[in-house]
Amino acid sequence: MMPMPQETITSIHQTPHRLVFEFAGAGSLALFWLHSVPGSSRTVLEATDRYAAASLADLIGATPEKFVSAATARAMAEAAYRRALRLTDGAAPCLGVACTAAIATDRVKRGDHGCSVAVYDGATLRVSRLTLAKGARDRAGEEALISLLIIRAIAEACGVAPPALALEPSETVEVEEEASPDPLMLLLNGDIAAVFVGKDGRICRECAPPAALLSGSFNPLHAGHEYLAQAAAVVLDTPVTFELPVLNADKPPLRYIELERRLDQFRGRYPVVLTRAPLFVQKADLFPGCTFVIGYDTALRIIDPRYYDGEAGRDAAFARIAAQRCTFLVAGRVRDGIFRTLADIDMPPALRPLFRELPERLFRIDLSSTAIRNASAAHEVTCRSDAA
Repeated sequence: MMPMPQETITSIHQTPHRLVFEFAGAGSLALFWLHSVPGSSRTVLEATDRYAAASLADLIGATPEKFVSAATARAMAEAAYRRALRLTDGAAPCLGVACTAAIATDRVKRGDHGCSVAVYDGATLRVSRLTLAKGARDRAGEEALISLLIIRAIAEACGVAPPALALEPSETVEVEEEASPDPLMLLLNGDIAAVFVGKDGRICRECAPPAALLSGSFNPLHAGHEYLAQAAAVVLDTPVTFELPVLNADKPPLRYIELERRLDQFRGRYPVVLTRAPLFVQKADLFPGCTFVIGYDTALRIIDPRYYDGEAGRDAAFARIAAQRCTFLVAGRVRDGIFRTLADIDMPPALRPLFRELPERLFRIDLSSTAIRNASAAHEVTCRSDAA
């Protein structure tokens, strides 16, 4: 068994980097080594052995075409990085570290033995691929070499001198490095205006623009939001995409940890677009031709001149929205014991063409996010009392 690279790991622990480690097939020895050197609590936030195929698929949002591949390692490292950011809320330099490997076992494998190791720091994604000389080592020897490669990859990401690898003459490490800025951090820092998050949780900067948006804070996402999106999709004859603005006209910006918490509600269920557009005039500039699905209360607010420093400001904003060919679909709401609809709103005639009503027969749910939060809080208190 090759010796533990103690000096390298000591140097890693002395850096400010915090990491989440995801591994499948091999890599447990690397975790053991990291924990064997004092100071690992300053480095390791979390580590998970994705031994079952379903566990790995759960991490990356889909079953990979090939489990031991550079593409799978990349997806694992990106997921690990986002988890590290969530655990630290961005208070330290974070690394997502991943390994997916196939090594010697109690049966003969037809394919190669080897691994792909990926490290992602939010700016650069670096993948190291190693094909082992089959039969040159036993299982423990292959595990040790792959674990050393993992420590080497972490060291390089931390700016620490990496340990040497003892390779067979036929073995080489192929390294690919690519610039890959984290879209969520770019959005939160104001470098981009929107990102798209797929149903599987994968994040991309470009996607087909949505034809209809249901915007909200989704704290929490509840049945009322879901039914509203479904009813609006029937009326508009197009899917309705949820939009979560990271900025809000009346509230502080979302922090990374809170953004991830809210995104968890959509994973495996719905795609969502994230924007830095708290105002509908800004949304219209981002998504020309879009229909915005809103409720009665929101409709009242967005035509109120007080939010625009007067009627002239409001009319100018709606002129921009109209120029972008955007419109509003308005759902009714119970207010003061009466179900209020678009017809109950005293609206300037010039704005009326931009609004249409979602019929009560298609949507009526007397439910609000505030009521959901209050009920949830009361339920938690009751559960704690019962447990006590």
